[in-house]
Amino acid sequence: METKKNNSEYIPEFDKSFRHPRYWGAWLGVAAMAGIALTPPKFRDPILARLGRFAGRLGKSSRRRALINLSLCFPERSEAEREAIVDEMFATAPQAMAMMAELAIRGPEKIQPRVDWQGLEIIEEMRRNNEKVIFLVPHGWAVDIPAMLMASQGQKMAAMFHNQGNPVFDYVWNTVRRRFGGRLHARNDGIKPFIQSVRQGYWGYYLPDQDHGPEHSEFVDFFATYKATLPAIGRLMKVCRARVVPLFPIYDGKTHRLTIQVRPPMDDLLEADDHTIARRMNEEVEIFVGPRPEQYTWI
Repeated sequence: METKKNNSEYIPEFDKSFRHPRYWGAWLGVAAMAGIALTPPKFRDPILARLGRFAGRLGKSSRRRALINLSLCFPERSEAEREAIVDEMFATAPQAMAMMAELAIRGPEKIQPRVDWQGLEIIEEMRRNNEKVIFLVPHGWAVDIPAMLMASQGQKMAAMFHNQGNPVFDYVWNTVRRRFGGRLHARNDGIKPFIQSVRQGYWGYYLPDQDHGPEHSEFVDFFATYKATLPAIGRLMKVCRARVVPLFPIYDGKTHRLTIQVRPPMDDLLEADDHTIARRMNEEVEIFVGPRPEQYTWI
């Protein structure tokens, strides 16, 4: 797929090859999601939950990975409890995706009544003070929605992302992400374009839960286990002169509402060493994910 780039900004473009019959199945899936996103959430959420749980039973390798990760992080929970968390994780995934599609198709005014912000005053104060911000966002299923909502309100946003394996899904997904403006930076292009955007006043959106291996990472506690954690957020806040603000979205399929939790800025990282930074990053993930583990992408 060809893309236009401006300062390494990623702008998805439709490619003629997307019309090939081999992509018809992908387009059918996109059309189905768009169609169900237009139905009332009270109608669609129970259906999507059942479909998600069914898909989770079929996707044995993904399910196995999730169960292994949960067994390491929550050894105190029974096998039945961990199985239930995985079922709810697969139920939550399509529900959150449908809300994201609804936001892109119908606009923010249609979903705002179902969105609750906790800690919105933190964001409003930083906006009033014209501060540079990097949001630290654990990889949950509704991860894109808060950034899209802020962009729809005129806030300039910049985020890094991984390309999808299917080029049609990649095109559609990133087109939806850019629906209300903002910049996307492919991880393949490195961290410099993201830094440049934050320095220019864009609020950064950074997902910390990528395992980069031992070479550049710190091995620190994560729930009951430990993992290789890249302490990059400490360097980013110094280079960008930005404040780091933890944020996490939670979609409740029973109430059909999205809660966006915002925690106080992590100003204590400014003088911390890499080990402390990595542990603090994981600590924030634990605070968000511990009470609602089904919201996290354990796969």
